[in-house]
Order: sequence, then structure tokens, then C-alpha cells
Amino acid sequence: MVQAHLFATVSQEPSERAAELRGLLHHHAYAYHTLDAPEIPDAEYDRLFRELQSLECAHPELMRPDSPTQRVGGAVLDGFAQVTHRVPMLSIRTETDTQASGAEAFDMRIRKELGLTSTDAPVVYVGELKFDGLAMSLRYEAGTLVQAATRGDGESGEEVTANIRTIGQIPLRLPSDAPTVLEVRGEVYMRRDHFEALNERQRQRIAAGTKGEKTFVNPRNAAAGAVRQLDSGIAAERPLSFFAYGLGDITPASAGGPQWASHHDMLMQLKAWGFPVAEQTACVQGAAGLVAFHQRIAAERDTLPYDIDGVVYKVNDLALQARLGFVTREPRWAVAHKYPAQEEMTSVLAIDVQVGRTGKLTPVAKLAPVFVGGVTVTNATLHNELEARRKDVRVGDTVIVRRAGDVIPEVVSVVLDRRPPDAPQFTMVSHCPVCGSLVEREEGEADHRCTGGLFCSAQRKQAIWHFAHRRAMDVDGLGDKLVDQLVDAGHVHTLADLYHLKLETLAGMERMAEKSAINLLDALEKSKSTTLGRFLFSLGIRHVGEATAKELARHFGQLDAVMAASEDALLQVADVGPVVAHSIHTFFAQPHHREVVQALRDAGVTWPEGDALAPTEMPLTGITVVLTGTLQSMGRDEAKEKLEALGAKVASSVSKKTHYVVAGAEAGSKLEKAQTLGVPVLDDAGLSVLLKGEKP
Repeated sequence: MVQAHLFATVSQEPSERAAELRGLLHHHAYAYHTLDAPEIPDAEYDRLFRELQSLECAHPELMRPDSPTQRVGGAVLDGFAQVTHRVPMLSIRTETDTQASGAEAFDMRIRKELGLTSTDAPVVYVGELKFDGLAMSLRYEAGTLVQAATRGDGESGEEVTANIRTIGQIPLRLPSDAPTVLEVRGEVYMRRDHFEALNERQRQRIAAGTKGEKTFVNPRNAAAGAVRQLDSGIAAERPLSFFAYGLGDITPASAGGPQWASHHDMLMQLKAWGFPVAEQTACVQGAAGLVAFHQRIAAERDTLPYDIDGVVYKVNDLALQARLGFVTREPRWAVAHKYPAQEEMTSVLAIDVQVGRTGKLTPVAKLAPVFVGGVTVTNATLHNELEARRKDVRVGDTVIVRRAGDVIPEVVSVVLDRRPPDAPQFTMVSHCPVCGSLVEREEGEADHRCTGGLFCSAQRKQAIWHFAHRRAMDVDGLGDKLVDQLVDAGHVHTLADLYHLKLETLAGMERMAEKSAINLLDALEKSKSTTLGRFLFSLGIRHVGEATAKELARHFGQLDAVMAASEDALLQVADVGPVVAHSIHTFFAQPHHREVVQALRDAGVTWPEGDALAPTEMPLTGITVVLTGTLQSMGRDEAKEKLEALGAKVASSVSKKTHYVVAGAEAGSKLEKAQTLGVPVLDDAGLSVLLKGEKP
């Protein structure tokens, strides 16, 4: 039946033949990629493809965005546009118990949420694979693929439509019974055999002397790199695949739109429309069904043609999904259940100490290269000195290394019968290996930290980024990527260097036009006039958050008084305990920190100073408030500032010590906890009473 339409008739118009060729190519691509049942040889498919290309070249007006020829890639892009997801791409909670009991715990939670008893029927679930790829949202309008976007932060991602069109498994157009608007959610991945073939090609190019080429460490990284290629022609050369597993936006959602009763029905409809759905997807009943699914996929895991790191369970009944709802932007009705981490054996060549952006010192085992969890591992974290001592990891040891998903590799244990007799025990350094400052470990904490703070080059980028934060010095336009560039190029070594930047320096930074540079210089100049509380917060003193910085400013009134305060004097400040007092005193005891403060003053940073404001003068002193949800009368930041100006403490979490929770629209877990603890909950009207300095 198909063969009868392979060749054009003499009387066919170009538009008719082009439409016929598009239909044939779509049909055969679906048979090949989705059904795995090709109906014609590859050579015949290629002949039809070339014929359509020739027609579109001779008659450009026949070109359509859903044409199979658009899979080969197009022009090189300057960058990716940002896409706001109309329906957020939410994450799924991960069950940390990798055994069968993890599945049983999920079923128990679902039954409890639904109020089911032991005599009620088992809940029906859909078991899916947890692919090790890149989450993707595909938007179809009037049956045509118009946009593909990455997950990003869940609210917005990057538009990668040109690259996604190159994936043969993704339909470019849908049947006529598809909704007017349909967003399909799924995973872009790379098969293992395709990955190996890609790396072999890369190795050949490297051997031939091609510059800029490299091999890829695992299929996920190769897939992510292909998706984010600015040249879709290169993306077309990378063998990517796709599985569908859910929906986003859909119009009409009712009144003529699809009305599925279950998640599985929806998946089967997606499959009927041409989207690949993993064949292992199955409906199961109750905890026993989940456990059996988890065990079956575990047994098949190594034989699958692609990488997975677990399975996903979803309540099948869509009405029950709606009833269960969400918590902290995660669906209650779904969970990702990972498998035990993969482990391998190797040897410890050295133990280095790395200094993080926040000053935390982390011992890192340098390993003889070993392939584990899909990558070649040469480093494994020992977390801190206590953990390194607990596991007793030493240079020369043979160790078992574990890596699960994207988790940083870690040493699980030491093979003691292989230990060299002279292997020395690990001891944390006493001075920072980067700046030489004293290293301290606070009482009750496991981590050692460099006290260099603003002086330590390892912490420089973090210090600058924090300094520019909108709740600190509020330097609009100084984001983390620009901070990286300025530090890496050697233009900024200390905080004060920010105020000596020149227009030509900033305009020369990547993605910085002259207008942006001028705006940043204006923002830096504006930031010079600040408050003492903001300035103290901007210094990034450990344990000193925004609220504590404001309390210090109120209590002492002047920066010099804070810098000169003893730990006993600091303990007189509200909410400052021994740990915070020690941290503040240690910070200002460092000569290089005082030098940075003086340099900022010399650069023109100023703030009003005066006598300390007595706490008794504040109408809401001693009152702790938590804000949650969307307020109608004002933004939460504005409400926080007004409450703190009246002496209230605005906390980020609810406890028995909380006096009031102000709950706006879409309030979540904080509201639930307040109700559980019996903490008074206020609406906008109650907030208005508080802001008058009165207690509701």
C-alpha cells in the first residue's frame, strides 16, 4: 500500500507532491523511530528525503516548519532565548531509601493522605523509568511543533527548538485530533551504543588533528551538550532520542479537549499521536506492585540500551492526583525511587584540601582513575576531617568508591587488608592552603573553615556576589557570571576594586554593551549610599544574616563600635549567641578584614551613623513573624522591611517560638506547620494591624 505512493505521477503539482512526500516521510519516520518496524530500506527513505529537499529548494514557498527536512539543522544562533513555562516543570521528590521499603513507604503515605484503611482496595500506580537525560518541554500549536524548552529552574528555561527538531523520534506535526495547544513533557537522552559511536567519531577527529574536539564522559553529558549547541547542524549529527512521560499546558483542557481518566490513558494517547513511551511503563497495584516493578527494572537495568538511575511511581487516577495536590512545589502523588549507588574499587594517590567559595575546607581523595556510575572518577570527597577519620582513609589505601546519578563521588570504605604498613593518618591543615589564614572548626560543627573571608582568593567570587546582593549593597547588574569574568580577568581582587572599575573595562566583558556598563557604574555609585545594617550584612560575616546585621546596627549605632566590641559586648545584642558573637569578633580581629572595610570607606561607601536605638522604643520588639504565600497589600520584602522597622523579627521558618504567621495566597507548608503548632495565622487585615504597631 505504501509502495504505490513512492513515485510521483507526471501530472502532480509541486505542492501536491511536497505534501505527499511529507506525509510519507512522517509515516516512515514513525515506523522506524517509534514502532521499531521500518517498512522501506534506508536508501529509499533517503531518496524520498532528497526529492523533498529538491522541491523545497526549487519552490521555497513550499517550505514548512513541520517538514522532515527541518531536522537537519539550520543557522547558527547567537544564544538561547529564555522561555517562561506556562505550567511550571516541577521536580519530583526522591525516595532516599533505595530498598523495597522505599516503595512501601510511598504507598503508605499515599493511603494515609487519601484516608484509606487496610480494608480498602489497593491504589493503582503507573511505574515509569527514571531516565538519566535532560528534561524537555515540547509545545505544539495547531498540531505543529513551535517550541522546545529545557527545564531550567522550573519556571523558565532555554528555547532549543532548532536542536530538538533534529531528533527523529519527536513528531514535527500531530494528527488532527490533537488539542489546539499541547505541551508534552519528557526526557531527551542518548542511547549507550549511539554514545559509543559518537565517542569513536570524536576519537578519530582528535587523531586526525581536528582542533576543539573532545570525547564525552557519559551519555547524559553528551546529550546535554548536543541540546545546547548553538549550531543546530552540529546537534543534528548527535544521535539523540526522546521519551514522553507527561503534559504541561493543554488547550482546550475541557469543553472538547481530551478527558483522560488516568495517567496511563494519557500516556497511551501520546503514544498514539507518535510520541515514544518507554515499553517498560506499566500499571501496578499497591505496594506489592511497586516493589515488583522496582525489582524487575533493577534486574533489567544493565541490559537497557540507555542509562536510568531509578524508577518513578505515579498515582494513576487523575482525579486522585488532583485530590492529593502538591507540597512545596512537588507533587504528593509521585516519587522517584533510586537504585543503590554503583560502586568500584581503586586506590588513593593523595589527599588534598580544597577551599570552597564559602571558606569550607574539604579533604578530597585523589584516586587512580576508575569508571563508576557512568563517568571516569579521579576525585572523591571525604567531606570533612571527622568523616575522613571515621572512615580512616589514608594515602595508599585501596578504597571502594560510590557514585549515584549526579552526586559527587565519595569513598564508601577502605579495604584494610590492602593497606600499606606506613600509610599516615589524615590530619586537617591548620592554615588555609590558599591564603594562609588561620583555619577554625567551631564547636559542635564538623567542618573546618578558613577565617580569611574577604581576603582569601578562593572565597573572592562568593564574597563579591554576596556584597552585590540586592539585600546587601544592591548593585543591580552585577550577577555571578560577570563576577566570574571580572575576577578571572584580574580586574577585581577586593570588594573596593568594584568602585574603581572603568567603563572600557566593563564594556569589554562578554555580553556587556556600553549601555550595560554605564548602568552598572551608576548602580555602583548609587550603592555607595547605604545603611549600616546593609553594609554589615554585605561583608558576609559567618552566621550574620540580614536580621542580625540590622540588630547590630540598632544596638551599636556605629561601625567602629561593632568592630571594637568584645564577645561579651556582642552577646548583649538581641539574637546574638556565643557562636555568632565569636564569629563577629574573629572576623574583625583579622587585620586584612579591617583593611577591606577601610578601603571601602576610602572608595566613598557611607551610611548614617548615630546613637544606638534602644530596643524598648520599638513597638514590635520581641515579636517573631513568618511571612508565607502571596500577599495582596504588598510584596513580602516590603512587609518584612516594615515589620523589622517596628522591631519585629521576621523568620524564615515556623517554630513554637513564632508569634504570628502572615499567610497570603498559595501558602504552603509553613501555613500547615503553623496550624499544627497552633501559631496564630493572620491575613492581610491582620498584617495591617501589626504594621500599626499593635498586636492582633
